[in-house]
Amino acid sequence: MAGGTDGGSWMAATGRYPPRLVEAALALNDNRLSDAEPLLKRHLHDDPFDVAAIRMLAELAGRIGRYRDAESLLRRAVELAPGFIAARSNLALVLYRLNRPAEAIAELEQVIADDPDNIGHANLQAAAYGRIGEFDEAIALYDRVLKEAPNQPRVWMSYGHMLKTVGRQADGIAAYRRAIELMPALGEAWWSLANLKTVRFDDADIAAMQAALTAPGISDEDRFHLDFALGKAFEDRKQPEPAFEHYAAGNALRKTKQAYDADETERFVDRSIALFSSAFFAAGADLGCQAPDPIFILGMPRAGSTLIEQILASHSQVEGTTELPDIPALARRETNYPDAVGHFTADKLAALGEEYLRRVKIQRRTDRPFFIDKLPNNWAHLPLIHLILPNAKIIDARRHPLGCCFSNFKQHFARGQAFSYDLADMGRYYRDYVRLMAHIDRVLPGRVHRVIYEDMVDDPERETRALLDYCGLEFEPACLSFHETERAVRTASSEQVRQPIFRDATEAWKPFAAWLGPLEAALGDVLLAYPAVPAAL
Repeated sequence: MAGGTDGGSWMAATGRYPPRLVEAALALNDNRLSDAEPLLKRHLHDDPFDVAAIRMLAELAGRIGRYRDAESLLRRAVELAPGFIAARSNLALVLYRLNRPAEAIAELEQVIADDPDNIGHANLQAAAYGRIGEFDEAIALYDRVLKEAPNQPRVWMSYGHMLKTVGRQADGIAAYRRAIELMPALGEAWWSLANLKTVRFDDADIAAMQAALTAPGISDEDRFHLDFALGKAFEDRKQPEPAFEHYAAGNALRKTKQAYDADETERFVDRSIALFSSAFFAAGADLGCQAPDPIFILGMPRAGSTLIEQILASHSQVEGTTELPDIPALARRETNYPDAVGHFTADKLAALGEEYLRRVKIQRRTDRPFFIDKLPNNWAHLPLIHLILPNAKIIDARRHPLGCCFSNFKQHFARGQAFSYDLADMGRYYRDYVRLMAHIDRVLPGRVHRVIYEDMVDDPERETRALLDYCGLEFEPACLSFHETERAVRTASSEQVRQPIFRDATEAWKPFAAWLGPLEAALGDVLLAYPAVPAAL
């Protein structure tokens, strides 16, 4: 773990590990992080230039999610020892996890120049290329890696993700199947097949997943992925009871790995409603960056945002990108957000809008005048979006509360949706989303265009024409033939939007109604009023 230094420390000079560092390394290997941290800090107090110890402390920070601390430590290590390949490789991984793939690629180019035969570097580089939309480059790298090392199940799985994204579904399925052949208990590969929404598991598949669940030493991550996949398998067979049992088990286990506080979300919405009044927005009129380029599609996940994106991206003037992390990244930089927005100057509002456009430029592939940012969770930052980009279009994708929330409950998200692993938390989250959007409708009437999913399913032409009219776009027939549009889609609905609109999804929650009591209770009158909003909300 700590080898590969090139000077600047006692260890590099002697080729031996000091006892304290050995003890820290053993603690890290055993995941005893509370034991490792004080040992490393005491060692670095005595020898602040020991780059191996700095790297180990960065690894510890990364394991507990303190990626910014890990980045600072790794930058210090490569500053002290520019040839420390392992630290630079770790830095690239941290930058990737911080959603800064372009920076990760820059570090990897130097790493690969120094260590060209390490396929792990190429694998990370391929994932980073995929993150910025360079899918051809990513697929070519995966092809090379798998040619050199064909028995790597996780690489086959990553390759499958990329093939699925560009619409090569059959090749993606084959890649996932190859990963499972090499590692039958690889839960994420099974879930990746289920997540295509088009694969139907046969008896042998179900038996294999059930056997994997009972395999000795199975990890929690493999277990909850298998539960989500088995839930989908039984749901497809119209067996709601075992399906719900597996969904519930997967969610319960996943919840133990995620910190979420529904009260905190409620307080955030309360503070936003208190701050962002009609008078506040009137005072900020004509400020911000005036560019009209972005079209934001936001709301709850699994509410039809990918469908709306595919419709708009089928227009000759609109480019589809993906769920961009940049608005939340700008918000996270502020202390005491959202209250801090009340102190933003006109210059800062304009600068933030311009920074957003610079940050997302790496995702642009065409010269079309408009582009889509479809991160659903941007609903929480809608006031900020309006203030920094007043000419952006904002579309609220809304779906029946039970259909939407249950679809979230049976969907395993890789990251970012910690509210979705508990039915009561989910109902409260949906309610808070509706509360903030209702407030915006009152103080900025007409600012947001709402698309009700069920209305889009019932009359796609009418809803599509209204959507295009809101965006100031002429009607184009291709928008109604959206499923024929060839483009990369990086979300859970990637295969569904390559098919015509179908009604099945609007009814999928009904066989599970008997188990949705906690969700219904948390939704309260928001459920009863849908698609309207309770007057008292």
